[in-house]
Amino acid sequence: MIHDTVTIGDNTKIGEQVIIERNVCIGDNVTIGNHVIIKENTRVGDYVTIDDLSVIGKTPSSNQTMARKPGRSISPLVIHEHVNVGCSTVLYKGSTIHQGVFIGDLSSVRENVSIGENSIVGRGAMVEMNTIIGKHVTIQTGAYITADMIIEDYVFIGPCFSSSNDKYMGEGNYKHQGPIIKSEAKIGNNATLLPGITIGRKAVIGAGAVVTKDVLDSYVVVGSPARKIDYKTTTQE
Repeated sequence: MIHDTVTIGDNTKIGEQVIIERNVCIGDNVTIGNHVIIKENTRVGDYVTIDDLSVIGKTPSSNQTMARKPGRSISPLVIHEHVNVGCSTVLYKGSTIHQGVFIGDLSSVRENVSIGENSIVGRGAMVEMNTIIGKHVTIQTGAYITADMIIEDYVFIGPCFSSSNDKYMGEGNYKHQGPIIKSEAKIGNNATLLPGITIGRKAVIGAGAVVTKDVLDSYVVVGSPARKIDYKTTTQE
């Protein structure tokens, strides 16, 4: 079902059992798979691919016990040119997916998120609300990107990474703030970052590390809790 207010560009291919709600705008040379739902007011740029069973432009919801409720007015989801969205992916309204982004199967991107040009969100990764992701960032399979996080350009995040934004776990006495990861930092698989810390530019976080405090530029840290090591000495042994 395609609403009569929908605008569809040239050479766009639409699969079977697709639902496109009112006031959606779809560009040229777009490919939409089977059983896709595109919610109202969503904007889809040229040469975008949306694979089967995905929900695009979902409205966030909550219940009475949730401390952080979505705002009443949320802007439409905007997907720029040459974006690839995998199967069974959910993208919420209020976010912007910039040119050349790849989002893997079974991923979720919440509201008020910005993903910069040519970045990758791996299969099954979760990106929570109010998060900014820079250009050419790689987020690998199964990573959990908490809300209120900042990830600068050219950062690498390994599989099964975890982060948090609430230091006192629901007590209500902490302003939510996820980690800040500066440009060109590298985070190993299964690493954990605690709320509000900063990972410096070109820093390296070892696999499985639990980082509880700031890491300076170009430092290499490993372990739980994470500690600095001399990378040059280590590689010469």
